[in-house]
Amino acid sequence: MDQKRLLLAIAISFVILFGYQFLAERYLPHPAPAPVAATSAPAPSGGPAAAATPAPPRIPAPRVAIATPALRGSINLRGAKIDDLLLTQYHTSQAPGAPDVRLFARRDTKHPYYAQFGWSAAAGEHLALPGPDTVWTASPGPLSPGHPVTLSWNNGAGLTFRIVLTIDRHYMFAVSQNVVNAGTTPVSLYPWERIRRDYTPPPSGYYILFEGLTGVAHDRLQEMGYPKAKSDAKGKPGNVAYQATSTGGWAGFTDKYWLGALIPDQSVPATLRYRYIPGGDGHYQVDYVPAAAETVAPGGQASLGSHVFAGAKVVNLLDAYESRLHIPQFDKAVDFGWFYWITKPIFYALDYFNSLLGNFGLAIMAFTVCVKLLFFPLANYSYRSMSKMRLLAPRVTALRERYKDDPQKQQQEMMALYKAEKVNPASGCLPMLIQVPVFFSLYKVIFITIEMRQAPFYGWIHNLSAVDPTNVFTLFGLIPWHPGAISPFLHLGLLPILMGLTMFGQQKLNPPPPDPVQAKLFLFMPVIFTFMMGRFPAGLVLYWTWNNLLSIGQQWLIMRSTRLAKPGLARS
Repeated sequence: MDQKRLLLAIAISFVILFGYQFLAERYLPHPAPAPVAATSAPAPSGGPAAAATPAPPRIPAPRVAIATPALRGSINLRGAKIDDLLLTQYHTSQAPGAPDVRLFARRDTKHPYYAQFGWSAAAGEHLALPGPDTVWTASPGPLSPGHPVTLSWNNGAGLTFRIVLTIDRHYMFAVSQNVVNAGTTPVSLYPWERIRRDYTPPPSGYYILFEGLTGVAHDRLQEMGYPKAKSDAKGKPGNVAYQATSTGGWAGFTDKYWLGALIPDQSVPATLRYRYIPGGDGHYQVDYVPAAAETVAPGGQASLGSHVFAGAKVVNLLDAYESRLHIPQFDKAVDFGWFYWITKPIFYALDYFNSLLGNFGLAIMAFTVCVKLLFFPLANYSYRSMSKMRLLAPRVTALRERYKDDPQKQQQEMMALYKAEKVNPASGCLPMLIQVPVFFSLYKVIFITIEMRQAPFYGWIHNLSAVDPTNVFTLFGLIPWHPGAISPFLHLGLLPILMGLTMFGQQKLNPPPPDPVQAKLFLFMPVIFTFMMGRFPAGLVLYWTWNNLLSIGQQWLIMRSTRLAKPGLARS
């Protein structure tokens, strides 16, 4: 049957698409982190220095505290860096007392990650400028909503540099870089901002998830993974892997749930650069510098505003910033993927149902019902045709037997039978074809959105974005061992088993394949899918299980009505 071949093709596709991330990538060797070494590279004219971070100073730097409902940490006054940020509303695990998620970290830690601000002199200028070891003075802290902090430094030659920082209740810093010229000659400067990551994050191993350097320039998303940044920067001046000058945009580093991003003044042309600086475990940098230098006349001043986002990729929050600050495609910091036009609406639907029902698991079930209702006429037609096919199965088998030596005549007689009974043998493909894009888009939403992170359901499902924690191979916790350490497919929870049972039940309602070998093969399909789905997020397995149950109910009612409407359909 055509629909059986389609199901087999989809199953093979699943194995190809997901087999790599669950089998091959798990066992690939990854290089161990190397100690950070101090190296340097020349900076291009008018840009921030592209150099590996030098050894941290031994004397502790003065700091200004950051305190908001969503963030806590501090600003390092040595070098004007935001290098200490914890997300107070998110924890590393669901265990009681689990620490807050850390985003930015200091240079003397294992994973240095920070935002920094400064100035470079235009060509021909010889000025004393603040550097990485400059200690700034600060107005009283802490930096909090409604309470800005100003960093100041005087070069002793007539120039006073100021960085004014403000912050909202979420994750957005506003930055104003000011220069006051009390000298007698004009000066030309480039105010710059950068985000540094002085280590190479370990690969996640999931092909559907992008992590690395990301941003928007020329109204196009520009993504570059860490290996590509390293290879593309090799031998380039300033270690630049990517460069673009545009008006408007943003750029930074994206992780699965977190984002550190620079947002320059959207009305000023600026040059964006992605860099890789060799040394140690690698140093990655995203920076912005205005396309033209700022000239500050004697007795005058100049300023340039920008923003820094540092926090969780909450979709509605990114949308709000995009609208309020006119940041192009800021929501694409969330990796909705190629099917953005399906994936994001699915997220909105789930988020809406969650606001109504108070549980993302119930939201997934409500969403599934909506999908079934949306495609009800098409699915209804398909199930009616499949029901008729099931009743016609004895007559089809008889025709195959009668004309087994004449395949052409056999095909003609079968087509004549289908036409007489008004049956479309290909209609059984429709429910599966409808479900595939929804399935993959829902998988994407559950896997990548912060809203689904650690979202509980009921019973033993405490995290819909993680696999079912139970395991039949430990007799659901009675045997104290971890078979998943041997193979990822030796983790099979209760929910995937329920999914497999519903899939088996739905299969029993479909027309049986006339070929006995094919029939035996398809008996194993629920088993294959059960083991495959055992490594998928519980929310996705919940969707598939509930969808199967709804389909079984719909198909059973249609089969019943078809038998009552045409009791003689199966007669030969």
